[in-house]
Amino acid sequence: MLIIVDDYSRFTWTLFLASKDETFQKFLIFLERAEKRAGHSLICLRSDRGKEFENSSFIDFCNKHGVDHNFFAPRTPQQNGVVEWKNQTLEDMTRTMLIISGIPRYFWAKALNIMLHYQSLLD
Repeated sequence: MLIIVDDYSRFTWTLFLASKDETFQKFLIFLERAEKRAGHSLICLRSDRGKEFENSSFIDFCNKHGVDHNFFAPRTPQQNGVVEWKNQTLEDMTRTMLIISGIPRYFWAKALNIMLHYQSLLD
C-alpha cells in the first residue's frame, strides 16, 4: 500500500501494490492524473528512505522534471507525522471494521478504501 498525502489540503490517495517494485510505475500513473486534474505540476516530493523511493528511477525522474525530492531522517516517524498518522489510523479503522463485521481478510483493500472515504468525510 502506498499512501500519498497532499501537504496543503491533506487530501489522501491510496495506491495498492502487489510488491514494492511497482511503486514507481503506479506513482507515474497517479502523478499524470493528479497533475491534469489540479492543473499544477509536482514541485516537491517527500518520502522515507525506502528502497522503493531511493532508486535510480525516482532520481532520474526528479532530475528530469526539476522536482525536489526530500527524504526524512531514518527511524524518525515524527518528521513524517501526517502520513504516519493517516497510515496508522486507516489501518486501525480497517482492521476494526473487518474484525467486527467478520469479513474475510482478502477484502482488506476494499475495506481500506471505504475507511479512507469515511475519514475524508470526518476531516
